[in-house]
Amino acid sequence: MKSIQTWLDDYSVSHRNPVNKKLHWTCVPPIVLSAFGMLRALPFGDAAINGASIAAVLVLIYYTMLSWRLTLGMVGIFALLYFIADYSFTHLATNVHLGLMIAIFVVAWIGQFVGHKIEGAKPSFFKDLQFLLIGPLWLLADLYRHLHLGIDDRRVAHG
Repeated sequence: MKSIQTWLDDYSVSHRNPVNKKLHWTCVPPIVLSAFGMLRALPFGDAAINGASIAAVLVLIYYTMLSWRLTLGMVGIFALLYFIADYSFTHLATNVHLGLMIAIFVVAWIGQFVGHKIEGAKPSFFKDLQFLLIGPLWLLADLYRHLHLGIDDRRVAHG
């Protein structure tokens, strides 16, 4: 398994342009939110165990294998995004909730592709689908770097 630093370094290769970076900061959280929202609307489970909560736990397990320090930060971020998605699901009609989540997802992905057009590089997930899970960690690692927090037991995040 690749180290977290290898994943972040590989991801950074196609995320150097400042406009692309800003678009990722703007678009990645809504993509995660809308993914949770769409998974929450799957017709099984209950308020605690459902498509979104299962996906969140599985992704957090993957993140733990890469960096327990980044996972701690992602627990809080995922909790907030899950709460927003769940609130939308429980307070809006299902078709309105799904329409909203799909609209957020599409608009955010358009932003991502605009950023990569400006960057002049294809999105990393074209190389490896796991990069879809690395994007949120890359943003958090950048925040950790600015706060001088380590991402693993050996080094401070860079990128």
